[in-house]
Amino acid sequence: MAKAEATVEELVSMIERGELRLPEMQRQYVWRSTRVRDLLDSLYRGYPSGAILLWETDEKVALQDFAVSQTTHGYRSTRLLLDGQQRLTSLSAIIRGEPVTVRGRRRPIDILFNLDHPDQLSIVTEVEEHDADDEDTDEDDEAIGDHADSSEDELQKRFDKMTFVVSTRKLEQMPHWVRVSDVFRHDGDKTFLKQAGITGFDDPRYEKYSQRLAKLRGIRKYLYRMDVLERTLSYDEVTEIFVRVNSLGAKLRSSDLALAQITAKWRNSLKVFLDFQSECAKTGFDLELGLHLKNLIAFATGQSRFLTVGSLTLDVLQTAWKQACEGMVFALNFARSNLGIESPALLSSPFLLILIAYLGHARRFELSSSEARQLRHWALVANAKGRFSRGSSETILDQDLATIRSGGTMQDLIDRLRLQFGRLDITPDELEGRNRRSALFKTMFLAFRDAGAKDWRSNLAISLDHSGAQHKLQFHHVFPKAQLKHEYTPREADDIANLAFIGGRTNRAISDKLPLHYFPHLVDQHGMEPFAAQAIPTAPALLDLANYKVFLVERRARIAARLNEFLGTQAETKG
Repeated sequence: MAKAEATVEELVSMIERGELRLPEMQRQYVWRSTRVRDLLDSLYRGYPSGAILLWETDEKVALQDFAVSQTTHGYRSTRLLLDGQQRLTSLSAIIRGEPVTVRGRRRPIDILFNLDHPDQLSIVTEVEEHDADDEDTDEDDEAIGDHADSSEDELQKRFDKMTFVVSTRKLEQMPHWVRVSDVFRHDGDKTFLKQAGITGFDDPRYEKYSQRLAKLRGIRKYLYRMDVLERTLSYDEVTEIFVRVNSLGAKLRSSDLALAQITAKWRNSLKVFLDFQSECAKTGFDLELGLHLKNLIAFATGQSRFLTVGSLTLDVLQTAWKQACEGMVFALNFARSNLGIESPALLSSPFLLILIAYLGHARRFELSSSEARQLRHWALVANAKGRFSRGSSETILDQDLATIRSGGTMQDLIDRLRLQFGRLDITPDELEGRNRRSALFKTMFLAFRDAGAKDWRSNLAISLDHSGAQHKLQFHHVFPKAQLKHEYTPREADDIANLAFIGGRTNRAISDKLPLHYFPHLVDQHGMEPFAAQAIPTAPALLDLANYKVFLVERRARIAARLNEFLGTQAETKG
């Protein structure tokens, strides 16, 4: 294995010219903007950033596209990037100032640089930034947003301690924040210094800011070590090296390593997988490729782990993929039509879809009305309780797959749920201390929507797919955090019993008003139904800030009752 070195600038040029390509075995570009921010911060400080692994070959290899554009090259041999794709794609997008293409959608990576950053490194990992202050959401964004009612001044102070941040409209307008891509596109400092209010050499900030801009551009000269695999190696050998290197370093998920092994046997299969992923996305289920691969393995082996993928023959893989696709189509249709789940954002774990896909195929897609009711009950309770999102999720999924494979009934699956959780109804105590990250929060949305919940001003039914910022669904703190922060912890303020679902415009109009002040007007206009649909008590005594904890107790009881009605677990609650 040869050793070499190349600067970031040289590597980016190699990508742009098409000299450096991606083999089919590689995973797609997956980095969030915050990861790019952290990479830039490390390179700016001269921290180590790993090595680059290449393979130069004359062999005809199945390729995939980079997330950034490339020109067609005329090189006789191809340099394939085996390790370093996420870093180099990010740097290419930033330095060239172009968006990345992720799952067929182009999105910018806008990172801002703080000309006035502290000299010492500040650790501010508690700051969570939103990718792009846009109405268009990226695949990592929350399906249900939150209108900030926390202190913007506090957040701004944290940002000011940082050197790089993901761009927001507010920060873009501040004179000492500059867009990183703009700095790379211009070698002169005049524009940026003028923006910062510097008009002459005698300004004490002139030299400091100029040095920092030069240091930022110096990232282009950052030197990466490259390990270059011998030209004589075969594709199968390189695949094995790729899997071993990434297994030892735990850099890739097991699904990424499985993809490398599958594509080594089934050449050009990545396009087949991506085409199906795209078809599912068109129906609202933009699922990770790894989930589809796990579904493939479940159909090929009857279990979900990737341990045996290397021993599967091409014929087995192709047959299982056809069955897996048929099963997944059934699962997505069942989720939408029978469960009311039209987005993966409403799933506590996408493993639920694999189980439904496998069961549908095992039953030849013929379910009696009784089985369909039982499957709905099982799926909603499993989703609400988080069956596949706690403990060893793959072990639990494998147990359920084994139950179906051995001819087990829907009642057997329900009994397994009861064995795991003890009881299948939701108790008020189970809601205590939960927040929007809980699986129960997603089920709350489903149950409230089923009860006819609407926005409190527009009367639009709550939905994940409303267009326009004013109608986009947000979760709302009934008692605003700004009013609670003096007497209660953030955890208490974010309690699931203090959350409701309304549109963005209504949320902003209410702002930090107490419910005792804004509820009466809404009740006069729309009656009690909008609040009853979301299990919100409206007795004036409960809406007083002094009785916040009493309000939470009462609402937990009402939410639990509504959830049990929706899940079909009322009989068990009474029994």
